[in-house]
Amino acid sequence: MNDNQHIPSGYKPSPLGPIPEDWEVKRLGEVCTFLSTNTLSRNQLNDTNGEVRNIHYGDVLIKYPSIIDVRKQSIPFVNQEDYKESMNDFIEDGDVVLADTAEDETVGKACEIANVGSEKILSGLHTMLIRPQKGLFSPWFLGYQVNSVSYRKQLNALVQGIKVCSLGKQAIANTYFAIPPFHEQQSIVSVLSLWDTAIAKQTALIEQLTLRKRGLMQQLLTGKKRLKGFGGEWKDVRLGEIGTAYGGLVNKNKEDFENGNALFITYMNVFSNGKIDINTLGQVRILPSEKQEQVQYGDIFFTVSSETPEEVGMASVLLNEVQNTYLNSFCFGYRLNDFKSIIPVYASYLFRGDDFRKKMYKIAQGSTRFNISKTEVLNMRITIPSIEEQNTIASVLVNVDKEIEIQKQKLAAMQAQKKGLMQVLLTGKKRINK
Repeated sequence: MNDNQHIPSGYKPSPLGPIPEDWEVKRLGEVCTFLSTNTLSRNQLNDTNGEVRNIHYGDVLIKYPSIIDVRKQSIPFVNQEDYKESMNDFIEDGDVVLADTAEDETVGKACEIANVGSEKILSGLHTMLIRPQKGLFSPWFLGYQVNSVSYRKQLNALVQGIKVCSLGKQAIANTYFAIPPFHEQQSIVSVLSLWDTAIAKQTALIEQLTLRKRGLMQQLLTGKKRLKGFGGEWKDVRLGEIGTAYGGLVNKNKEDFENGNALFITYMNVFSNGKIDINTLGQVRILPSEKQEQVQYGDIFFTVSSETPEEVGMASVLLNEVQNTYLNSFCFGYRLNDFKSIIPVYASYLFRGDDFRKKMYKIAQGSTRFNISKTEVLNMRITIPSIEEQNTIASVLVNVDKEIEIQKQKLAAMQAQKKGLMQVLLTGKKRINK
């Protein structure tokens, strides 16, 4: 699999390249077994009560670290009416939950489970539940190994699909692991866990700042708190009075996303942030004969479907001038008639605020999957201040975002340093006990 030339003293060739002489290489299928998982959707889970918990693939991809400490991480409960006795492959300490489906390269992200105690926990929709042989791996070692650069490279070569990426069980079973002696595994875990502790503290700081921002948004975007120098009533308008809606890409095939000549805004671009990050856009092929709507500065985008009403209708605003750029078919665009009613930067906060999100919940329709329509959104009413007050409110929130961004950059640097350390420790390029 890797080049074994120029093997240094004390190392030997392997399918993963040179490894220390006292290390082993095994296929995952040789040392692990696959247990059953369920297909419970997000709306069959809750965050408040229940007897059985369930790990959802979306949380593995976005929320959870390499190690899920059950005592510290929030794991949702299965709704009592949706639990079946046949769901009996409960997770044990040392098990790994791998997300086998995603919309991007995060597919294959995995977490080792620790400190299960008396909790009953299931592995849910779009996951693989992997149980290693007892005594082969030090606690937490496998959780780090499955998220290492070298292992991720193996997974990337096995991914199937374009719009939705997936991994097969047999393919996963044939991947390789480098396994050091048990005492060295323990030493590696000790080093990496120190980094995890520092990263967790930085993450908690960012969460605290984000909560503070959310509270400030709730006060400022509803007029409950007015900034100095502003008074008077706000204006009540219907969205359909000040703008129009348009759809995303239509009649596009899988092949259109393989050799693109244009940019397109993905579902996750819209879902993940109130402002579109143009550096992360996808590519799509658009033919000269096609009549697709191009996006432009100030456009507001809404996701149209989700597993929960709380996640449907997430909004994001394009704050950059772009050309030859289009919108994903799982979203729709909203274009203001002009910027005399709402300025784009203010919109990026307004449509993400709790007050507007509550209105969006009310128009979401569905039972197992929730949807919104352009017509319903255009009929929604909002209350907005003057352009001058919008500018001032936006400036306050932009400054808060800048502080959060500084802390996120610090976090990213810490994560990058840990990633580099994992690469040398988990491949044996750097030895702790030698």
